[in-house]
Amino acid sequence: MSKKNSASDSLQKIGTLIKSLRSQKGLTQGDFAKLLKTSQSAVARIESGNQNLTTNEILKIGEVLHRKIISLDKSIDFKIIGGKKLSGSIETNTSKNGAMGLLCASLLNKGTTILRRVPRIEEVNRVLEVFDSIGVQYKWEGTTLTIKPPKKFKMSNLQAESASKIRSALMMIGSLIHHVESFDLPHAGGCKMGERTIAAHRYGLEELGIKIDTKSDFYKISKKKLHRADIVMYEAGDTAVINILLAAAGIPQETNISFASSNYQVQEVCFFLQKMGVIVEGIGTHRLKVKGIKDINMTIEFSCAEDPIESMMFIAAAIVTQSELTVKKCPIDFLALELLKLEKMGLKYKKSKVYKSENEHTDLVDVVVYPSKLVAPADKIAAMPYPGINTDNLPFFVPIATQAEGQTLIHDWMWENRAIYFTELNRLGANIKLADPHRVFVIGKTPLKAAQIVCPPALRPAMIILIAMLAAPGESILRNVYAIERGYEDIANRLNSIGADIKIV
Repeated sequence: MSKKNSASDSLQKIGTLIKSLRSQKGLTQGDFAKLLKTSQSAVARIESGNQNLTTNEILKIGEVLHRKIISLDKSIDFKIIGGKKLSGSIETNTSKNGAMGLLCASLLNKGTTILRRVPRIEEVNRVLEVFDSIGVQYKWEGTTLTIKPPKKFKMSNLQAESASKIRSALMMIGSLIHHVESFDLPHAGGCKMGERTIAAHRYGLEELGIKIDTKSDFYKISKKKLHRADIVMYEAGDTAVINILLAAAGIPQETNISFASSNYQVQEVCFFLQKMGVIVEGIGTHRLKVKGIKDINMTIEFSCAEDPIESMMFIAAAIVTQSELTVKKCPIDFLALELLKLEKMGLKYKKSKVYKSENEHTDLVDVVVYPSKLVAPADKIAAMPYPGINTDNLPFFVPIATQAEGQTLIHDWMWENRAIYFTELNRLGANIKLADPHRVFVIGKTPLKAAQIVCPPALRPAMIILIAMLAAPGESILRNVYAIERGYEDIANRLNSIGADIKIV
């Protein structure tokens, strides 16, 4: 039996047990849903074994039923036997960030939206829980997600707990404001990487006639009369510009957006809006023109694009383990500078000819990485808005730099706490010195060693620890991997398919 089938069987067994315990307590699915603060349809999916459950969700169900569902130490852990070579090939999965934007954009459409190749990850689950609570119907068929909004949104039922866990929920403002006059949205969650304000969202949306009042634990969203605007982005944030794009997409006048992010997820949403009939000009630049449509009601199909951050993760894993690995379906436009930096550090690799993603827009290549002797770059490695090094790709240079001769300065100017997480690799034998909350010096080459580490509450820093553990001979334990599950689908089994040795504990 494959590991995927085994996991499916486990979910069905857990679901059957939960259903039995609920029935023994005389609770209907509706009663149980209220106690869990979720929807009845979510309970039905759980009991049928069709809902992925996090550790915290299983523990919460156990508390409501006064019964331990499975034996857990309040976390799911990875046990990694490191020092093994990777080999063969692995396909890049579709993008978490792109899928979040497309899901929020789907709410613009009063008709049916069919999204193909949607990653089945925890962050998508949280968005769908919010959708379910406000009356949006959806159906999974493999990785195809069919979405149908209600005639009237039930905003008073919004699942606050799920929405508060994901910063992506902010992007629902731009779509929902076209359907309702006002609503509340809980404060945004996501990775814990220092202060993350909503200023860029607020200032841009206010220009379009949307008002955001900040309360103690939620935002009150309302509108006067929506109208066009010439907007200068307060900062080139990805989620902020998507939010403003979605708001402008429902206004039948031309809105200009300057200093806009042109990152991969922004471009993906722009292509989706074009397919809806919205006029979007300047895609891939920092100046966007949007002429919206007042009423969008159609059946639309769109395919999610591949994730350049996941491509970079596999490339980094191959580099630190000194492996020959083929990473397929790499979105080359969003990896070109990263590969150039690595080439100048001594990486040997080759690229295939360019071919198109299923969305007919994104350029892909296959990248073959070869074992290489790396040296530290003479200058610093820093993230910049596209077409610079992606801020989510920057952390992967940290484990890579531990295996490069010399001293590498890595500057993470965007997040004031993320560089502190980089020093966790010292517990695996790295030599990383924290210069300040934004900069680290990585001194290499250092042999890595096994250790036990608790995942930091941030996706990319958690992932670079896993990558370093793959290169560290011996048995490492990475505890409480929910941060990784948020953004990477079935990552342990996928890494195992190319030679890693990871057990889910």
